Amino acid sequence: QVQLVESGGGMVQAGGSLRLSCTASGDTFEKAMMAWYRQAPGKERERVAMIGPGGTTSYANAVKDRFTISRDNAKNTVYLQLNNLQPEDDAVYYCYRYNDNSWGQGTQVTVSS
Repeated sequence: QVQLVESGGGMVQAGGSLRLSCTASGDTFEKAMMAWYRQAPGKERERVAMIGPGGTTSYANAVKDRFTISRDNAKNTVYLQLNNLQPEDDAVYYCYRYNDNSWGQGTQVTVSS
């Protein structure tokens, strides 16, 4: 099974930025639909953004115009740029690969007001 390893989480003040990375093992990354999800304490996991093999993207309304998903197929990596972070963005962020239902271990994003 594909392994997904996330990095880039941390603690920032409201209005700050972070960039999350997710690197996948295997050799079929360029064909994979990838996504970022997040889960806040006491809440269900929700999809934040997704990107298709050709680079088509979609976003949750709550993060549109603030977050940007991108991919580098040469590096088997998908990114999530988080700008203008707000306390409501505080959550564990997970990378997900649709092709084989693989999840990363998650990376914590903490936003202080």
